[in-house]
Amino acid sequence: MKTLTIREAREGLSHPDKMFANNEEILVVCRGEPVARILPAKPKMRVRSLAAFRAQQPMQTVPNEEIVGEDRTERA
Repeated sequence: MKTLTIREAREGLSHPDKMFANNEEILVVCRGEPVARILPAKPKMRVRSLAAFRAQQPMQTVPNEEIVGEDRTERA
């Protein structure tokens, strides 16, 4: 974890690409006391296409009418 004073952080924020290049946590301190913690951003999750998702799903073998009918008889 990298530690910076408020002055160093203020000066470094003009060049954030250099300051945050190594993707590590940065602790900002004032007179030795921590005042802020800067964390790296999480990578964006990739979302599968809907077609790929649907292709993985098992096909329903029982008709909907039977499933709904059974549910209604169980509740009655």
